[in-house]
Amino acid sequence: MARITLLGGALDGLELHYTTVGRGPATLLIHGLGGFAESWRYTIDALASHGTVIAFDLPGFGQSAKPSGTYDLPFFAQAVDGLLRALQVDRVRIVGHSLGSGVAIAFTLAYPSRVERLALLSPTVPGFPLNPSVVYRILSLRGVGELLCTFVTRRICALALQRCLATPRPEEVEFLVDHEYAVRTTREGRAAYLATLRGVRQDFVGRATAYRAALAGWRRGLLLVHGRQDRVVSAAHVAAAIDGIPHVEARWLDRCGHFPQIEYPSMVNAWLQDFLFAATSR
Repeated sequence: MARITLLGGALDGLELHYTTVGRGPATLLIHGLGGFAESWRYTIDALASHGTVIAFDLPGFGQSAKPSGTYDLPFFAQAVDGLLRALQVDRVRIVGHSLGSGVAIAFTLAYPSRVERLALLSPTVPGFPLNPSVVYRILSLRGVGELLCTFVTRRICALALQRCLATPRPEEVEFLVDHEYAVRTTREGRAAYLATLRGVRQDFVGRATAYRAALAGWRRGLLLVHGRQDRVVSAAHVAAAIDGIPHVEARWLDRCGHFPQIEYPSMVNAWLQDFLFAATSR
């Protein structure tokens, strides 16, 4: 893993943690809320045979910097732009997971000429009703979220992650909990997590009409992969996005929760390879 400091613009001086594997056309992997670059450990090598794969920690997560401020989709899209410019990547294929899908969409709408293909796993799609769980709504309350986060333990994290997987495997849950646990539970890590919950609410509520209108004009292919047993992002949310966005190629997985790339890596990697690289003429 490497670290890069963004220079110039609104995010001047922001440090991002990232990894690159392979050579050739670039594919960027964007993790979800509370995630990190290593969430893609089963995806990176599978896609690296087709070109350069970049996985990074979004600002506020993993080993990337955790500045104070607003953590909304435009902020994350700016970070993506800064990372790609620093790595001298002009055009890119993007795969987003969960909230990372919203970041991918925000970046694509802001820089449409730079994105060749877009694939979204267990996606949160701005512009369509999301209805977050009661837990997320409570955590987003100022003061309440800060208090509750101080009581979070490894066991609580493990129970939450078990709920995210249709068939929890102990080794997967342990990895997702333990990786950078100390960093994620610092005051800065907790603050960034809560700031993200609060910041993206404006994207999904206040800016929903603008996102929906922009996505209704979509004229390129879009791959959507979703697990039927996902308890984090509802099937109704994904179905609404499929109905509201033209040219969507949907893939549904039975007995799959919120992490298709972990629960069914071989199948998902095959779909990604076909869509991102073999289907460029569509």
